Amino acid sequence: MITVSLAWILAYRILPPPATLTMIQRIIMDEGVFNYQYVHFSKISPFIKVCALAAEDQNLPFHYGLDFDAINQAIEKNKKSKKKYGASTISQQVAKNAFLFPQRSYLRKGLELYFTFWIETLWPKEKILEMYLNISEMGSLVFGVEAASNCYFKKSASKISLKESASLIAVLPNPRKYKVKSPGNYIAARQSKIQSLYHTLDGKLYLRALYVRSDQPIYNFAQ
Repeated sequence: MITVSLAWILAYRILPPPATLTMIQRIIMDEGVFNYQYVHFSKISPFIKVCALAAEDQNLPFHYGLDFDAINQAIEKNKKSKKKYGASTISQQVAKNAFLFPQRSYLRKGLELYFTFWIETLWPKEKILEMYLNISEMGSLVFGVEAASNCYFKKSASKISLKESASLIAVLPNPRKYKVKSPGNYIAARQSKIQSLYHTLDGKLYLRALYVRSDQPIYNFAQ
């Protein structure tokens, strides 16, 4: 089990996933054309890299798979709100999306933590963010930033603007429900917030943090 999983993780450090279990499930259940194309980190706009960090996991450069500050904040919020808040890091989402089945269960959560540990151990932060942006679902049968950029904006992932980047990241909480091209008030507000946070994080300069470990958190998207 351990040998096979480590070989799998190391293979994905070098080779793009041909497909994920979520992709296969969508192909079977949904109608339409499957759209997925993996691209290297260097061929992804820095705008969407920073937008993803701003909205989904600002502490990716600094944590080791779990963000305990975010977990504690989610626990406190969930005590006071009917809406449930999560605290999954980008590393955890990559573990789930790249290696596991989409259904929720205690077994899957345990496996998610296992894969998260090894991803953080064996992959650089740059690779974790690259994988996240390439396999995230961004619409019906649309997976990854390259496919989404071509589908919605008729350009490659390397060419999309800050506004377009924020539009793609804004729908990630539920890309099968929310629409990139026809955003409602909630998604429009998220787009605006993400663009604002992009500047708060010093824009493209924030990507330098991916290469330096630190224990100091930056900002909190939920605030």
